[in-house]
Amino acid sequence: MISEEIYAKLQPIIKAYLPEDVSAENINPDSDLTRELNINSAHLIDIILDIEDAFNIEFKNEDMEKLRNVNDAILLIQQKISA
Repeated sequence: MISEEIYAKLQPIIKAYLPEDVSAENINPDSDLTRELNINSAHLIDIILDIEDAFNIEFKNEDMEKLRNVNDAILLIQQKISA
């Protein structure tokens, strides 16, 4: 799966957990999930669970530590899919 396809699937997942003061237009590949998009840690876990379901993959704790921005998520998903 190419990164554009992954990004297209990720956007609605992330959008569902954005706080009211952050627009979906702010989501881009370089967006920091917690700093720029203001996603709290509880919602970050929900996003990870939704990603696992959507892509039929499983993240380990060390994977989650690498998850800072949208690009990180795309790269991790690509690694998990190709493994």
